[in-house]
Amino acid sequence: MNELEEQLIDLESKIENQEIINPLVSKSSVGWHIEHSLLVMNLVIESIQKSNPENYKKTFNFNRILVFTLNKIPRGRVRAPKAVQPKDDLKTDSLKIHLEKAKSNLDKLSTLPANSYFEHPFMGNLNLKQTIKFVKIHTHHHNKIINAIIESIKS
Repeated sequence: MNELEEQLIDLESKIENQEIINPLVSKSSVGWHIEHSLLVMNLVIESIQKSNPENYKKTFNFNRILVFTLNKIPRGRVRAPKAVQPKDDLKTDSLKIHLEKAKSNLDKLSTLPANSYFEHPFMGNLNLKQTIKFVKIHTHHHNKIINAIIESIKS
């Protein structure tokens, strides 16, 4: 099982905690972070599938180098684009639908050419390998926030 599949399993196990919120950790609920992670994963994978590998151009991007070198996204620096901002009325069924879609989309990644790419708003064009790395880092980022929210309630 690859790392992205493990991250999906981890997100799925947190759905039961979707209502938990702790403004000291994040202004958003556990459910918001789960849905946001799944929306990003699905949108990115759908975007890379539609790309034309012949149009991929390798570019220098400081933000990408920083995030990929540190293997983390700095907290509180970037606001999520509207397309990947969950609605306020989160439902368990909705989260599960996004989760199943993400599982299906992950299977499609292995069939794509190496120069398939995703245009990230801050990191520029990411080829297939970079896109997978970004999704891993992004999902891990939100999993850490989710875990911190849940842990803060237990204390």
